[in-house]
This record gives sequence, C-alpha cells and structure tokens, in this order.
Amino acid sequence: MKKVAVYPGSFDPITYGHLDIIKRGLTIFDEIIVAVARNSQKNALFSTEERVDLILEVMKGEERVTVDTFSGLLIDYVASRRAHVIIRGLRAISDFEYEFQIAQMNSTIGREIETLFMMTSLQYGYLSSSIVKEVCSLNGDIDRFVPPEVKLALKRKYGLT
Repeated sequence: MKKVAVYPGSFDPITYGHLDIIKRGLTIFDEIIVAVARNSQKNALFSTEERVDLILEVMKGEERVTVDTFSGLLIDYVASRRAHVIIRGLRAISDFEYEFQIAQMNSTIGREIETLFMMTSLQYGYLSSSIVKEVCSLNGDIDRFVPPEVKLALKRKYGLT
C-alpha cells in the first residue's frame, strides 16, 4: 500500500521552511499532497490559485508531490484523498500547543488519521510566511527565505520590480 500524507497550510507564500518539511517528509512517505487551504477568514497576499501555481513551479520535477486545494474540515479532505497521515511542521512550543489541540480534535472525530509533527530544521526555526512578507514589503533581502520564483512573485506584489 502506498504511504500518502497530506501537508496542509496556507503557504502564503511557500518558504524554504515549508520545502524542508516536504523534502524530509518524502523520506518517510511515497507521496505528499500539499493542500492549500481556501480560508476566506485569512487576508492572503496571494490568491489560492497563485499559491498553487507557485508551489507547482517550485516543486517542478518532483513527481511524488501533488498540489491541491481544500476548504472545510481538513480531516474530511484527508479521508477523501485516502491518505492516513497529516504532516504538521513545528517551529516552537507555541506551535505545538495549538497543533496538539487540532490533532486531538481530529482524533476525536473518529477517523483513522494520524498527525505527524515534524520539527523544522534549526536553520528555519524562526521562519514564517508573515515575516517573509514583512521583510519583502520593506525591500529587505529574502534570498535565504524563499526560492527565486517566490521572491520574484513577492517583489511584483509589492511593486518592487
């Protein structure tokens, strides 16, 4: 049986921290579905379609990664994709507290889906999409945080090209 995991998030935009989790996840799973959340309550810089396109561009050539979108309950989406594991990246204890509550809620719903917490690599422990957007909006150097395709898209969004 193929081992499939779902890595959900807003990915607004995808960063090297996200890519690190995907790369390391591929050492455990046969396939990872990067699931971009359609969340109308979040004020995203990039549209859902733009986020999907950026991830596809950055992951070009990696056949074991699929990019999709979802709305509604994550646990329902994961079951619909016949996956059995949700991957969540953790940067700090504060991330764990929130993610632990969500994992417990998902477990309580009763589906046979596990949550796998992966600690970010040390070099990305501080990195978040929000910080990248802020640094870029102030015309700061973001080369160490995002791939070139994402940097270009961010610069365009902020009118810095």
